[in-house]
Amino acid sequence: MKTTKLVIGILMLVLAVFIIFQSMAAGMANALEGNIHTSGTNGVLVAFLYIIMGIVYLATRNSKKLGADITNLIFSILILIIGLSGAGNYSDLLIWSWLGFIIGAGFFIWHLSINRKLAV
Repeated sequence: MKTTKLVIGILMLVLAVFIIFQSMAAGMANALEGNIHTSGTNGVLVAFLYIIMGIVYLATRNSKKLGADITNLIFSILILIIGLSGAGNYSDLLIWSWLGFIIGAGFFIWHLSINRKLAV
């Protein structure tokens, strides 16, 4: 689990940079078109949550407790809510929000099942 959290943490930081640039482009397109979509801003928020999740995974990769996974599960639910509510014309935000949720929920379920097996 240590190596997986390390790899996913680094991957989330790299993806966050990509999402930020994509969101800036979507925000600029929204501003130039004069529409009322906030998909660019929502994308930047999703990217910052990706950064937070990546840092938490990197900092707690050796931890055997569920605290970090619960925190990232909450952040991933926030990512999903922000992404689904404000995708607008930036449809890639739906992909990034579902990916963030799957990563957060997946690690939580995986860590929970490992702790349950150790308790038996």
